[in-house]
Amino acid sequence: MYSMDDLKENRDAQITVACIAFFLIAFPTYFSIAAGNADGSLGGGVGDYQVNGEITYVLLGSGSEGIADGDSWSETYNTNAINNADDLNIVGIEIRLSYGEDEQSRGAPCFSQTAADTISGTVGHLEFTNTGTGTNAGGSGAHDVAATWYNTSMVGAVVSGLSMSEIRDQLDSNGAGLGDHSVEISVDAEGDSCTNPLLAPNQDGGEEVSWEVHLMVLEYTIAPYIEIPDE
Repeated sequence: MYSMDDLKENRDAQITVACIAFFLIAFPTYFSIAAGNADGSLGGGVGDYQVNGEITYVLLGSGSEGIADGDSWSETYNTNAINNADDLNIVGIEIRLSYGEDEQSRGAPCFSQTAADTISGTVGHLEFTNTGTGTNAGGSGAHDVAATWYNTSMVGAVVSGLSMSEIRDQLDSNGAGLGDHSVEISVDAEGDSCTNPLLAPNQDGGEEVSWEVHLMVLEYTIAPYIEIPDE
């Protein structure tokens, strides 16, 4: 312990006290900055990062419906139906559609062939929507439609010029995936053409469409990218 007289007259005492004061001020500041840059792991500041991720699918609803030509069917699903939805990084909604062909071709004297119908699916959540179509050419068909709200281009890539937290902001929904998710299915059926003009063409009143609605859940990792030089 140094006295006031020591501090006034003893140069070594002055240097020691100055060093102690410097470390008391500098260390907390350093560790505060380091903790902010670390962002939960080594590194964290602006740099190059390898981003990897995997999408898993959680069933939200399913069913089957006979949809008439020119009509549509719609439903709203809510994430409250999922027990642990609050713990999931929900980044998209997907509907998987499958359908056959109810129409039968006719023989003589019409000689018709079944015509392909168009089945459309639309999914939406908040301002994010997407629509996709498919046909039952060949007697059956299937297609998927998804709407997403994360930066898909980052997954499986090396991302440069951003911090770890900035990358995370583009991959983590932060609860934005919770709530209502809407789906709609419509059918545009095509009747057969008949080669015999004296006979009425075959009519197609619609199709039976089955669907599954899935939440898209992203699990990801962000790690500093270290380039390995070629040998």
